[in-house]
Parts: sequence; C-alpha cells; structure tokens
Amino acid sequence: METNDVAVERGKRGLVRFGQAMLVVLGAFLCASALAIPAAELFAGLGLVGPRGVGRQVVLTVFQFVGFGVAVAGYLAVTDDWRLIRARVPTGRDLLLVGGGVAFLLVAQFVIVAALGALGVNAGENQVVATGRRSPAYLLYMIPVTLLLVGPTEELLFRGVVQGLLRRAFGAASAIALASAVFGLVHVFGVTGTPGQRLVYALVAALLGVVLGLLYERTGNIALPALVHGGYNAVLFAFQYAAVTGALP
Repeated sequence: METNDVAVERGKRGLVRFGQAMLVVLGAFLCASALAIPAAELFAGLGLVGPRGVGRQVVLTVFQFVGFGVAVAGYLAVTDDWRLIRARVPTGRDLLLVGGGVAFLLVAQFVIVAALGALGVNAGENQVVATGRRSPAYLLYMIPVTLLLVGPTEELLFRGVVQGLLRRAFGAASAIALASAVFGLVHVFGVTGTPGQRLVYALVAALLGVVLGLLYERTGNIALPALVHGGYNAVLFAFQYAAVTGALP
C-alpha cells in the first residue's frame, strides 16, 4: 500500500503532466489563430481567394490545422521528447484495421445519435457541415484537408502528446479517458446549436475519441488513429455533400 508521501508525490506528478498537456492544447489553438487569419488575409490580398466565401474558409481551415502541427512539433523539439510519439509505416494488416476502424466509428456515431434522438436529445452541428449546407463545394475541399491535415494533426495532438503525457502519470486507461474528454470539450467551439446541443456533440466526440485512443494504445502506431480519424471525417463529408446536392434521396 502506498504511503501518504508517495501518493502525494504521484498526485503532483499527475498534475504536472496534466498541466503540460493542457498547455500544449492551448498552444495549438494559439498557433492556429496566429496562422489562420493572417494566411487568409494574405491569400485574399494576393487575389487567390475572395474576402469571403469558400476559398477563404478553406484557407482558414488549412492553416488552423497547420498551426496544430506547428505546436506539436514545437513542443517535441523544445522538450526533445520525440519518443512521446509512437509511429511506424502501416502494414497491409494495419490498413485493414484502418478500414474496420472507419466503419466502426461510422456505425457507432449513427447508433449514438439515433439513441439520443430517441430520447429527444439532439446534438449540435459541426461548423464544417453548416458551412457545407450553404456552399456544398466546401465539403469536397474538406475531404483532402481532413485526410491530410485534420486527422493527422488532431491525433498527434490529442492521442500522441496529450494521451502520451497523461499515460506517464496515470496509466493507459485513465490517459485515454482524460485525453478523450479534452478532445470532446474542445469540439464545443466548432459546433453550432444551443449550449446543451453543443455539449451533447462534445460527448459524442469524446466517446469516439475513446475508440481512437484504444486503437493507439493497442497498436502503438499514431498513423492508424490518424488514418481512421481522417477517413471517418472524409466519409461523413462525402455523404453530406451527396445529401446537400441531392445525390442521395
């Protein structure tokens, strides 16, 4: 049995790790803000995109997630803690697991949303989908963006750095739960709807984050949750585009 001193010391280390993780998340959002708006203004000034519309929104989204990547790389470089990220080139078996993971997330999301709907509880709407309703082309642009940037950078941040730091303090199970909770909460800011609907969306995102966290822990390869995350989003955006344009009944 642990002595009080040992328990207190473990608690302190846990708080330090949690604080580090939250600072990296904050840094990621600050980097995203510092890059996205200036980049959109620059592209507009060069005449590459309009001052409003789909082009500007795509640039904002791209540089938001570039900012996430810069924050993660910056943290790893400053701390020289590259071993925090476990990665390798996926094998053929890994790619089959990715396909299964995408399918599982899609089914899980459908079941969760349907169950909540049966209880009269509705989730908020992702701003990407809301924008796509007005400008369907945005959804098509978001397919490569989510595969190349959103999935990889969010997984590097939340599963790689946040979950990795928390694992060192609390163990794998608690790290998955805490990292998924943070992942869900940050999605409150990218959702339209009432506060209650946004919290429901965050809860759904957190539950899906648990799946991604488990996948990372079981495989020890950040590439797999990154591919599953990007693929899941891409399929959703493709279905949304088809629904908005009338390709689906």
